[in-house]
Amino acid sequence: MRKRGRRTPGVLAVVAAAVLGVAGCDAVGGDSAAPSEKANPSPKPTPLWDRSPGSVAAVGDSITRGFDACDVLSDCPEASWATGASPEVDSLAVRLLGRTGAARRSWNYAVTGARMADLPRQMAQAVRREPQLVTVMVGANDACRRTPSAMTPVSAFRADFEDSLRSLRKALPKAQVFVASVPDLKRLWSQGRSSPMGKQVWKLGICPSMLGDADALDSAATQRRDTVQKRVEDYNKVLKEVCAEDTRCRYDGGAVYDYRFSTAQLSRWDYFHPSVNGQARLAEIAYRTVTAKKPLT
Repeated sequence: MRKRGRRTPGVLAVVAAAVLGVAGCDAVGGDSAAPSEKANPSPKPTPLWDRSPGSVAAVGDSITRGFDACDVLSDCPEASWATGASPEVDSLAVRLLGRTGAARRSWNYAVTGARMADLPRQMAQAVRREPQLVTVMVGANDACRRTPSAMTPVSAFRADFEDSLRSLRKALPKAQVFVASVPDLKRLWSQGRSSPMGKQVWKLGICPSMLGDADALDSAATQRRDTVQKRVEDYNKVLKEVCAEDTRCRYDGGAVYDYRFSTAQLSRWDYFHPSVNGQARLAEIAYRTVTAKKPLT
């Protein structure tokens, strides 16, 4: 009889081979997919907000048209904060696209005197250009009526804004929207009333609900201005809330409303609309919002 000890090495070898065969890749610490996963990592998802859009369309009112920035009672689109070519303004479009790119791939559909009810029509015009970014600044004229009672109701303001964004989203699902807050009209009155010339121009019909009887400080005048101011705040709340419902929309966080325009930043003809300097400040606010890593609150 052979000694049992002589058979032990062979048996151990067979057992070891069987164990390795059963264990497979686990014997080397992982499964076969691990090396390929490390060599080919999954691509990062494309962010919803593009901080460098390739084209810009602007909609809104006289501020976006550069009204009274260059000449009395006249539009000056070259000084527009959104799409203007003026080097003094350095508009949002120029900052994003460069001077040549802005001339080719930015469009201004804003209209002096426009209200929120006009926005759906302007948006329809902008959509035809298939812009990657649409800027919206509207609402001042909804508050600037002959009397406070004639101001656009908040519900109608909301409905027209929602309709505008809905139509944009239906036509251009990936288009981005920058929404500027309505300026602080009461502060503009307070700042501009020091100019005799400005007050003369105001009498031509510029924002009578706020600027009418500019020197009156009685309780009736104060209440009138406070009513207009409250409506502006309500409009801004609507802009913020509706924009927040769209993942490709950014509100400026009330930056335009909060901005304290100095006399130098107001038109020297009406002391109400932004001057070229004021337009440049609006461009800064817009650019800061559009290129921020996270939305402003």
